[in-house]
Amino acid sequence: MTVLLTRNLTANDAATPAAAATHRPTEGSVHSWDLSTGVDGPGTRFVTFLSGCPLTCLYCHNPDTWRMRDGKRTSADAIVAEAAKYTRFIEAAGGGATISGGEPLLQPVFAGELLHRFKHELGLHTALDTSGFLGVRATDALLRDVDLVLLDIKSWDRATYKKVTGRPLQPTLDFAHRLADLGKKVWVRFVLVPGLTDDPANIEGVAAFAGSLGNVDRVDVLPFHKLGEAKWEALGKTFTLHDTPSPTPEQVATAKSIFEAHGLRAV
Repeated sequence: MTVLLTRNLTANDAATPAAAATHRPTEGSVHSWDLSTGVDGPGTRFVTFLSGCPLTCLYCHNPDTWRMRDGKRTSADAIVAEAAKYTRFIEAAGGGATISGGEPLLQPVFAGELLHRFKHELGLHTALDTSGFLGVRATDALLRDVDLVLLDIKSWDRATYKKVTGRPLQPTLDFAHRLADLGKKVWVRFVLVPGLTDDPANIEGVAAFAGSLGNVDRVDVLPFHKLGEAKWEALGKTFTLHDTPSPTPEQVATAKSIFEAHGLRAV
């Protein structure tokens, strides 16, 4: 991912209302926002990272987003006003706005407010980046304001999924089926971790499931990296994958080929 601009929110940012606000703002816990090009959806995106996540993924590169109380209480007006500064640039770059985290569905009202206003006030393409674990919290109204769901399926093997995330897989699969029933466009994201998620049978399971849904537009095979290790150390947490290497280009190519064998576009 190429990050063009990143900002953690300060208390002053959190208190700044939109110039033309016409209603009392919804507030939420926000870690930061950035303007980026990469795996956050098509084109250049205004990405809002909400704080709080029910998963504790072993390879998480943003463990500082796990707790809601560590974020800044921020109004939807403030975030929308910030995004509005970049709409012409974003539109020219074929991009949009993405709500990420943490896990945005831990704050479904706030996430829904942002998605609605990005789409209807700013006219931006919208994406929701989620593990799907809290998919039951996504109302139909929220999903109507989502053009694309970035759905992380971290493993097909249930024991591996629980080891990686600390949570069960089934809620993610249930949410994926719901998105398919709604005809909602999905990009599946799969992190390839040597010795953990790279078993061909595990990849085959994710690929067969994704290929059966009918609404998966592409699969992002994301090579494991250790860029977040310093954050773990700063938080006093043990990064248990310290000795795990990144996958080789050949391993990545093999994983992509398994997805492609199920009629999926893997990148």
